[in-house]
Amino acid sequence: MPVVLYSPASPYSAKVRMAAAWCGIEVDAKVVDTNAEPAQLIDANPLGKIPVLITDDGETVYDSRAITQYLNRLSGNALFPRNAQKRLEAERLEALADGICDCLLAHVYERRSRPEDMVHQPWLDKQWAKAERGLDALNANPPKMTKKATGGQIAMRAMLGYLALRFDGKWERGRSKLTRWAKRFDERFPELAALTPR
Repeated sequence: MPVVLYSPASPYSAKVRMAAAWCGIEVDAKVVDTNAEPAQLIDANPLGKIPVLITDDGETVYDSRAITQYLNRLSGNALFPRNAQKRLEAERLEALADGICDCLLAHVYERRSRPEDMVHQPWLDKQWAKAERGLDALNANPPKMTKKATGGQIAMRAMLGYLALRFDGKWERGRSKLTRWAKRFDERFPELAALTPR
């Protein structure tokens, strides 16, 4: 059985676990502490980043987008439509959701890794502004809820789950379409909702 090294709070880990579940690919999910740099993680990904998928043959796949593309090929396009335009839409949505997560994590790590008097507020403001622009774009034009989840929708739900975990009460105002979208996603795909960041 493939192994996924992950962190429960990571939106990228959540996306990969949700994608595997949607594809019907059972994985052995193992929590790792990236700060401890365990040998299993470093051997699988020299960058020491999660998530990492380790195949039954011992091959490693890292970076969440590389993993979702791998899972998509393995499942016969369960995550990304064959239609070129619809596939592009799903890939673009995944990129936007991941980009927002990049900004949010930069925000979290700036506060987590520096003493309070060394936190660089202009950097935090810049990252938050980028995240807000992305959220506003999604709120203005949320993706249609389809019968089948796409890799883009899964990435968006993982991102919204991370916002709820780390920035609860700080992003929702004026973005009711996004909160409603997350609720509808969870109602339609409860098995995926259970894997959002914790």
